[in-house]
Amino acid sequence: MTDIFTSIPDVLCPRLDSTLQELSLWQVQIDLNCPGDDLIKLFEQESLLPGIILTKNQYYVGMISRRRFFEYMSRPYSLGLFSNRPIENLYNIIQPEVFVLPEDTLILEATHKALARSPQVVYEPIVVQSNFSRYGLLDFHHLLLAHSRIHVLTVAQLQQAEEQSRVVTNNLVNLQHNYSRLVQNEKMAALGQLVAGVAHEINNPVNFIYGNLSHIRTYINDLVHLLNIYQETYPQPVSEIEKEIDAVDLEFIVSDLPRIIDSMKFGTERIQEIVLSLRNFSRLDEADLKQVNIHEGIESTLLILHNRLKAKPNHPEVQIIKNYTEFPEIECFPGQLNQVFMNILVNAIDVLEEELNPCIEISTQLLNDNWVAIHISDNGCGIDEEIMSKLFDPFFTTKDVNKGTGLGLSISHQIIVDKHKGKLYCESTPGKGAKFVIEIPIRQSILS
Repeated sequence: MTDIFTSIPDVLCPRLDSTLQELSLWQVQIDLNCPGDDLIKLFEQESLLPGIILTKNQYYVGMISRRRFFEYMSRPYSLGLFSNRPIENLYNIIQPEVFVLPEDTLILEATHKALARSPQVVYEPIVVQSNFSRYGLLDFHHLLLAHSRIHVLTVAQLQQAEEQSRVVTNNLVNLQHNYSRLVQNEKMAALGQLVAGVAHEINNPVNFIYGNLSHIRTYINDLVHLLNIYQETYPQPVSEIEKEIDAVDLEFIVSDLPRIIDSMKFGTERIQEIVLSLRNFSRLDEADLKQVNIHEGIESTLLILHNRLKAKPNHPEVQIIKNYTEFPEIECFPGQLNQVFMNILVNAIDVLEEELNPCIEISTQLLNDNWVAIHISDNGCGIDEEIMSKLFDPFFTTKDVNKGTGLGLSISHQIIVDKHKGKLYCESTPGKGAKFVIEIPIRQSILS
């Protein structure tokens, strides 16, 4: 009879690729020639011993479990019949089913195979065979414990991997979002610089023309006056002069010249208004807070979008209704606020392309001593409820490919909420249009 070499196994850190050789095994052996009483003594010596390996002439023969041994020995006459006789007699009668696995079997695989045994022996211990033909005994419950710990470890690793994947995904989305915002802001800044440059280049010659119109009017008046004096002094000019007067239609020229000067004056004044609007809109690269009249910003944006608002051969003019409330100048980032007006108005114009009587209403309202609201409404098809929750998400768009990036409203939300500490939201009923509401404080310095 051999001694007990190993006690209860304890698997602390199993891995997915852990094998049976990493588990502690019971290594209790007894020769078949020993009497049955020796088996009883071994089982009594260690109450947790699941079974005993049987040998003959030091060669492995099989295994007998505690459960099967005491189950058979508890039968009538079994104790008196086998206690003093060789164990081989009892073993030949019981003929227990032995489950043997090599030591390099994965714990997960071993558990699967052990559970596949018949219900009568599913809880029997497992014989583990080493590469050196040594045998140990593994308690099935300890195998389940190791498997359970591997399962817990696997679940924890999966959760950690999912969390890392979520963080990486969020970081990637944020990176793409921020990159797109930077690109968009750079584009708008470049547009602002271009518009400012064009406005400056137009402004100089227009001012030159406008400044000389008054002198031209004076000169023409003087020449007409001089001509009248000649006609009064010489009422009967020579025939050659009379023919030339009839040829050039002198009377029409004299009456039409003032109208031409007035038209030139009106045209240059209109160009000056456009230049002023362009210069107001080109504040996109201004980084400091400024006090501005936001109505001027709205008007500048509408002027920039004039070509999209006017009537087309297959589409009527977009009617603009304005309801402005007088309030103080707003402390804001004017260029960025103009960008918000541009994004919202462009979206509204896009929506109204299929409408028969397109209309956009812009109204401003003084909410209290430090807050104002700008409402931009359209009479389009409205926005469905499932889309409303995604309206300000980066890259979300319902427009066709190459017609939208899904960044306009997202950037607008960032400008209003993050930069101006305000609110931007949408109210819509499907079939009845949509209204975007901008609420910003009159003084940013009060909030900081």
